[in-house]
Amino acid sequence: MPSTTLRRALVRSLGRPPWSSEAWRETRFIGAGIPIALPVWLAVTEPDLILPVLAIVLCCARPLTAVQRGRLRALNGVEVPPPGAGSTWRLGPLRLGLNWRQLAHHLLVGPALAVLALSVVYLWGVALTLTTVYAWVWVLPTDTAVRTGLAGLDVALTVAGMLLLVVTPWLTAVVAWLEVFAARKLLGPDRAEALERRVEEIAESRAGLVDAVDAERRRIERDLHDGAQQRLTSLAMNLGLARRTLKDAPPEAMQVIVDAHEEAQAAIDELRDLVRGLHPAVLEDRGLDAALSGIAARAPLPVRLDVELGEPIAPTVEAVAYFTVSEALTNVAKHARAKSCDVSVRTAGGRLRLVVSDDGVGGADASRGTGLTGLRKRAASVDGTLSVLSPLGGPTTITVELPCAL
Repeated sequence: MPSTTLRRALVRSLGRPPWSSEAWRETRFIGAGIPIALPVWLAVTEPDLILPVLAIVLCCARPLTAVQRGRLRALNGVEVPPPGAGSTWRLGPLRLGLNWRQLAHHLLVGPALAVLALSVVYLWGVALTLTTVYAWVWVLPTDTAVRTGLAGLDVALTVAGMLLLVVTPWLTAVVAWLEVFAARKLLGPDRAEALERRVEEIAESRAGLVDAVDAERRRIERDLHDGAQQRLTSLAMNLGLARRTLKDAPPEAMQVIVDAHEEAQAAIDELRDLVRGLHPAVLEDRGLDAALSGIAARAPLPVRLDVELGEPIAPTVEAVAYFTVSEALTNVAKHARAKSCDVSVRTAGGRLRLVVSDDGVGGADASRGTGLTGLRKRAASVDGTLSVLSPLGGPTTITVELPCAL
């Protein structure tokens, strides 16, 4: 990856003229880093200053890093995120805001790159001086050694300057790329911190997506309940009224009314089940306990429900818990051949724990593509877990743990 980005930078530098705005921007960028390395250069030339300079770097790590990141952002358009707070050193109760990578940049890599930058800036000056030799050599006195030494070399110096004008942007691009690469590797977060931040961003994004989907389901449920369901109910009432009052209607017409009335009633029942499957109104009106009691009452087998909720639960998590219990009881009724089922719902330590157990034949396996796969995905959508204990012959126990808050 680094070699690819460097190659692209070099190709861009070779394809643009020396006076382009990008070449000037890169030169200005690397030149601005030269003064920052002056204290370290002084320490190299004066050994007595090594300890003071090291103390300055340790104490001023935050401002130095902020200056470097500001230079990258303002002059090169590169954003280098700060490292994590846990990766910086402490000196007793004082956090230095520095780690070994930052120390290596401020004491070694940064000054070395500043030397390269100074060399490139010097080459720019030499290239411009040689290229414009015809423009300034005439101002020199004719009897000076410089004027005499340049005699007959005007063309060669101009050609050399033009060659430097071609090469120097390429060198500038290399040094600028090295500056950016070193800053990202040493001044920014390391790979572990970057991955951790990415995981946090993905978790936040997923939580937002789950909330958005739940809100959309609530909206659809309200629209169906207040719109289509009300219209169908009104239609069924009118057909029922017509069925009771139009006694003198021909038998064929009466049969049509009877069939329409029954179809309207069936449509209402199906729509009611659909609305309940999207988001049960009782869950929002009366909470998870009442909603689970409704599931247990409608189950085709006896269900013993034990609910103890001592902590607040996010609405999205409540919806996941509701549908998890509903789907689990449906699976028990379809596949377990059980006579009874126990459902336990508890909150403790910020976690919601659901346990669904039956006295069926067992042998449930989520890896075989049964309904347990859907339950596991539903729990995972809110960072929950699902485990299944189902030996052959039974009993089967499904345990789901969900966070109370997202």
